[in-house]
This record gives sequence, structure tokens and C-alpha cells, in this order.
Amino acid sequence: MTSRRAALLVIVAALVATAAASAARKDTTLSVVGYSIPTAVFPKLESAYQATAAGKGVQFQNSFAASEVQSKAVAAGLPANVVNFSVSTDVDRLVQAHLVDSSWASNPEHGIVSKSVVVFVVRNGNPKHIRTWDDLVKPGVQVVFPNPFSSGGARWDVMAAYGAMLREHKTPNQAQAYLKQLFQHNVSQDTSGRNALNTFLSGKGDVLLDYESDAMLAQSQGKPIYFLVPKATLQIETPLAVVNTGDKAAAQAFVRWLYTPAAQTIWADNGFRSVLPSVEKRYSSGAHPKFPFPKQLFKIGYVGGWNKVNTRFFDPTNGIVAKIEQSLGVSTGG
Repeated sequence: MTSRRAALLVIVAALVATAAASAARKDTTLSVVGYSIPTAVFPKLESAYQATAAGKGVQFQNSFAASEVQSKAVAAGLPANVVNFSVSTDVDRLVQAHLVDSSWASNPEHGIVSKSVVVFVVRNGNPKHIRTWDDLVKPGVQVVFPNPFSSGGARWDVMAAYGAMLREHKTPNQAQAYLKQLFQHNVSQDTSGRNALNTFLSGKGDVLLDYESDAMLAQSQGKPIYFLVPKATLQIETPLAVVNTGDKAAAQAFVRWLYTPAAQTIWADNGFRSVLPSVEKRYSSGAHPKFPFPKQLFKIGYVGGWNKVNTRFFDPTNGIVAKIEQSLGVSTGG
């Protein structure tokens, strides 16, 4: 009788623990804070995750805006459990604030959850016949891209332009001179990539520098645009990290799931290049691949890596781009 009673107590305890765990899951709300571009894909990812055993009962709340603005907001106290920024240095800010572990990029994908490339978005019919980077600085061509001192996407745009000049065998000084020309053709510097797209859709400018994923989303929504991938362009890699606040275990579980083939397929179906070779191959092969590889695709390491680039180009007081902006009367926050 004693052993039966003990066994019964064990079963009851297990049931209570299971009920408590289930209740805890139902009470779990994860705050996802991200840059502006994945606004549409995260609700789809979250819905798919909620349909899994691990995601049952987990709720989400999202905040999307310019990458640097979001990073600084989290550092200042904006609640977040998971962050997805445009550039890795925006995650590094949270490491320095002791909000993200220094090992955040230690997984096989080095903390990168999705990829894209910098593309040219033009009006239907491409009336200005824009094909190359040199076309962007021809007389009368108006270019739209965000302000690189608020938008991580703009930094990708600028470094894509700089690196493309190096691919054309230009010297670093010639590449810098090209950047100055490019900024002189800029007619709108919005705070984020998504705002820049909306400005372009409103009728301003002849060409928009943007994420391929953003251009694909706009096309899928029937917007009157066309985009092309230039021969030389930069591979965009967007970092993901868990914040050391709230239910960290639940956040880690969601982040791990975002790297699964099921989740990476959702990324790819919504215009983002996958970080898993098996998924990437499905979308980049065949006669008409969704994600063709440009002939002269390069990564940020080709132009020095983000740590060096941010100091050399985007220091708000003395950076190369800051000097260009200041000459044009644009604020850099420095």
C-alpha cells in the first residue's frame, strides 16, 4: 500500500508539474525587436512556430524600425527577448550593455538568420535605363536610400556602392569620390529602409537602393516597381540574438527554431535568402532561380568588415560618409 501511495504521489506531482509548465508556456510572451525590413515575415514565422509543440501557448509582440534606432532603444530599456538587426554592430552595442551574451554568434551560421543582396529598384519599364552603378550618377538621375546614421540598410547600400567600385578596379580614393557623387544624387534620406521604399512608391526618385527581400515584398503586393540585381553587389547578412531578460529559455527555443529548414523555407518564400545550404540550393538552382547569384557578389569582409567600416566610414564626426553628409548639410548626429 505504501508503494502504491508513493507511486500515486509521483504521478500526481508529474501531472502538477506538467500543468504548471503548460500554464507557464501560455503565459509566455516574447518581444521581438527588429529592423524595418522583416515586418511582414515575422508574423508568419511566429504563427508557424505556435503550431509546433515547442511554440504552443507562446505569444509574441513585435517592434520594427530603423536598426540603429532599435538597438539604442533596447540598450535604453525597450523590452526585448529576441533582436534581429540589420548589422552586427547593433548587436554588439547590446553585448557592451550586458544585455546579450558575447557568444551570440557562436552557432554554425555565426548568428546570421537571413541573407539578402543590395538591388536597384526602378519604375516599371525602367524609363531611365538604369543597369549599372555608373548609371546612378548620370545627370538627371535621382536616387533614394535611407540615412546611414539611422538605418543599417543604408550602410549596406553605401558599402555595396563602394565595393562595386573596387570590383571595377577603381582605387579606394576613386571609390570614395563615387560615393560623394552618389550622395549628391540622393533626393531623400529617410530614417529606415521601409520608409525609403514608401518614399519611392510615393513617386520620388528614379531608383531606390534596397534589400532584395523588400523589393520582392513590394512586387508581391502589386506595387508598380521592377528591380534588378547589379553585377557587383553586397551580400546582406542580418544578425539574430537572444536578450538576457524575461523568459530566456523560451527565447532561445524560438531562436533555435528560426534556423530549422521549416523556418528557413518561410524566410525564403518571403524574399530572404536562406542561411541553410540545403534550403538555399532549392531556391537558387534551375533555369529560373528565385535567387540568382550575381557575378561579382562580395561580403562585408571585402571592404574591411563592420568594425573597421563603421569607424572609417560611419563615425558620426570624422567618418568618410559623415564628411560627405556634412558637406551637403545633412545631420549625422555627431
